[in-house]
Amino acid sequence: MVVERVCKRVRDADGELTILDDVGFVLLPKQTVAIVGASGSGKSTLLTILAGLDTPSSGRVLFEGQSLFDLDEDQRADVRARRMGFVFQSFQLLGHLSALENVMLPLELMGHPKPRVQALEMLDRVGLSSRVGHYPKVLSGGEQQRVALARAFVVRPALLLADEPTGSLDHATGERIMELIFRMNRDEGTTLVMVTHDPAIAARCDRRLVIDAGRLTEKT
Repeated sequence: MVVERVCKRVRDADGELTILDDVGFVLLPKQTVAIVGASGSGKSTLLTILAGLDTPSSGRVLFEGQSLFDLDEDQRADVRARRMGFVFQSFQLLGHLSALENVMLPLELMGHPKPRVQALEMLDRVGLSSRVGHYPKVLSGGEQQRVALARAFVVRPALLLADEPTGSLDHATGERIMELIFRMNRDEGTTLVMVTHDPAIAARCDRRLVIDAGRLTEKT
């Protein structure tokens, strides 16, 4: 992925607000990258632009050689469905679907011929083979995040985007989830981009991008 001079500006009652200002970097395949910075610095906005969920005011994002914002919304949605995975702090599971059904869903939307087989295999890999029929409301926070991980990885994404994936978990559970994320990411050969406030998590990544008031101030 190549990010070139991305800016994001919005207007409010006080005038124009710059959220991202001339941000640029290159992500290499299979890299693990932490995006860090204070609250309100623009980290999550950058992540949504990398996913093609939000559009920059200027600049461009190249993903697998294609400029994301030369595509229309439906085309970007197709890229996300087939080539990207997402893990959020709040899990984002569908409450009326079981763990198995949540993991099967992206495969079904892609028209995969054997969604149940693939989903069962992925749930087994995250240690939830005994919980496949359970609904989110009866799963612990750690279990829900493991279902979310299985859902993210089941499409074999080239890019995994994670926004504070342990933010709503206790420390011990968060540690186990991070071990699982890094292990699965390594096994699948995925590029990982993760927003985090935790310096210990950032230190485990290959690179660290520091955002300060919308500007990229450090690349390590």
